[in-house]
Amino acid sequence: MLIDLTGKTALITGSTAIGGIGYTAAAGMHASGATVVLNGRTADRVRKAVDALGAGDRIIGVAADVSTAAGCETLTAAVPHVDILVNNAGGATPQPMMEIADAEWENQFAFNVMSGLRLSRNYLPGMAERGWGRVVFVSSDAALNIPVEMPHYGITKLAQLGLARGLAEAFPASGGVTINSVLPGATMTPALETFLDHLFGDEADSPEEAGRLLIERGRPTSLLGRPANAEEVANLIVYLSSPQASATTGTSVRVDGGVVRTVV
Repeated sequence: MLIDLTGKTALITGSTAIGGIGYTAAAGMHASGATVVLNGRTADRVRKAVDALGAGDRIIGVAADVSTAAGCETLTAAVPHVDILVNNAGGATPQPMMEIADAEWENQFAFNVMSGLRLSRNYLPGMAERGWGRVVFVSSDAALNIPVEMPHYGITKLAQLGLARGLAEAFPASGGVTINSVLPGATMTPALETFLDHLFGDEADSPEEAGRLLIERGRPTSLLGRPANAEEVANLIVYLSSPQASATTGTSVRVDGGVVRTVV
């Protein structure tokens, strides 16, 4: 299978963390011929990501905080039309359920849910008018197994799945547009390495060992036995963004190493 995205423009939010899922997905799409739009909160992070990817004619960087309405407006003004939208921006910090303040709940919904809604609402009509488009929400296996250490993350990622399905109902694939969610499990990215260092400290001698401890203690149902790497997740995002995925829409596709014990 040869994925060719020549002539397509792909916007990947939250894509400035080199080695992260968003950046790696952007790199995969760029290698497949797409013009890619890298997005992050600060101009410095955007510039570094653009330079790392190659700073060519098919690489655009836009600094905008998509967790706010103003940031989404900045981004859509800079890039009025895209063929592929990957709603990857998001995140959370570990907090017990009863200690999460209202402001943090609102921040999580703004970051993980409203950002994707606002950008999809802006770009989907143009995709439908042109007869082709792809929207991918990067959710998490935490949407299905709400994590006790950061329930607000899992709950907002679950809301994201409902949003993606609702949008798919509004834009049927018969019009050439598909809308799907990807559910990664633990993935070895810079963000996860920071989390693992906080979680295990000196108990692990390397990020890889810490990753194995995380799976062993916190994800014992994993069939993979280790965290995925960013490319393994990005490959699925690139596929769902391709012409080859034309019959896949309105669904959630897991790349969690088999953590969730279900056959569907």
